[in-house]
Amino acid sequence: MSAPLRERLQLGLLLGPASIFLAIFFLVPLGIMVVTSFLAPGLYGGVEWEFYPHNFGRILGFADPAFEEFDPVYLEIFLRSMRIAAMTVLATLLVCYPAAFCISMMSQWWKNFCLFLIALPFFTSLIVRLFVWVLILRQSGPINDVLLSLGLIERPLEMIYTEGAIILGLVYIFVPFMFMPVYASVEKLDWSLVRASQDLGAGPIRTFMRVILPLTAPGIIGGSVIVFIPALGNFVVPAILGGAKVMMLGNLIEQQFLSARNWPFGSALAMLVMSVMLIVMMGFVLISGRRKGRGA
Repeated sequence: MSAPLRERLQLGLLLGPASIFLAIFFLVPLGIMVVTSFLAPGLYGGVEWEFYPHNFGRILGFADPAFEEFDPVYLEIFLRSMRIAAMTVLATLLVCYPAAFCISMMSQWWKNFCLFLIALPFFTSLIVRLFVWVLILRQSGPINDVLLSLGLIERPLEMIYTEGAIILGLVYIFVPFMFMPVYASVEKLDWSLVRASQDLGAGPIRTFMRVILPLTAPGIIGGSVIVFIPALGNFVVPAILGGAKVMMLGNLIEQQFLSARNWPFGSALAMLVMSVMLIVMMGFVLISGRRKGRGA
């Protein structure tokens, strides 16, 4: 057996089980969702096997005129989810970017200790951690108690079941996902280039914009993608911290599959989320390819 053939056989044996697993448990369910999204909803749940594109029309503006008028509420939920996911990315970046620089300048022992603290929440149940925020943000929680005792407010603030509470919960969950790629880029930063920029007369702002930011951009972009995609489809945080007042796409999809039993519309919503994620990933790949091309 020739060496190239042996290498192909070894590669096939290594990748074969993983490829089969992904094909069965990812591609096949995804194909079922795509087909279902173009079928008509059944009267008592399930699907009717007839082509029905108006599942997407309920979101994008061409609802079935025989049964309903276009309601912008679904488009509003979609735009709200996009806004909350984008604000989560921005907030996690504002927290993690300076923290990454601070930790990178510490001794090795303190670096390891800080990285352990950042990863520590993974050892605790997500539900438990979110319900702790419910206790903190509720009207009888410690924040309102302190503000009332200091006389800064006359009545308890409405902090729970708001968009702000959802963003806080998402930031709390996704900080480690943003921090790790940003920290990896900061650790690889060549500080000799920073010092050269300063020696050539560039001020702190110009040095940051022309040297530090471009060199750490891969970590920022990677962390933003890693945070944005799960934040867009998250339904646990809005369900606990948003209640029934603030609905996101993940909650709407769950509602359509479990409560309303409108599987085609739920599939169409899921396909819309997948499309946004695919666009984001394609943008990330294109930006990464251009940066590598310029570097080459």
